[in-house]
Amino acid sequence: MRVEVLIAGRGGQGILLLGHILGAAIAKYTDLHVLGSEIYAAETRGGDSRVDLVVADREEEADFIKVAKADIALFMHQLQLDAYRDLVRDGATVFLDKSNITNIPQRNWRIYLEPYTDIAEREIGSSRVANIVALGHLVKITSIVTPEAIEKVIEEIVSREWIDLNIKAFRYFLVR
Repeated sequence: MRVEVLIAGRGGQGILLLGHILGAAIAKYTDLHVLGSEIYAAETRGGDSRVDLVVADREEEADFIKVAKADIALFMHQLQLDAYRDLVRDGATVFLDKSNITNIPQRNWRIYLEPYTDIAEREIGSSRVANIVALGHLVKITSIVTPEAIEKVIEEIVSREWIDLNIKAFRYFLVR
């Protein structure tokens, strides 16, 4: 088994944190092997931000750290969807932030279109956790790792003052 995961958005959307949490949870709390890479622009906010994760049950299958054709993709902004959509295979499971994406390509994807940023602002109280709202949705739909594993990693790596808010954001889709 080999699964390629592509996560992309703009700087300031927490893409790298999302990728780190997901990759660490898989690596620490499953028997799967994970390789990953990050791309981010030099700007603090607004530049390109991307995480590629390759997950495999055998170490030799996780042999390249870049996504060639993603099985799972999460796009938090229109610019990254436009830039990286050709890296997503037909039949892939794709999560789109409806708050920041208006032009959805006609592709053979299983699309989940939700307003992650709006949900974070309105329901959780901060747009800064939109990435974690999206992560909860991805974990619920794909079952790539258990919710408990994600929550453990959040508790391990997120700043203490942000743990409760991130857990609340992560659970948003899990309880629906």
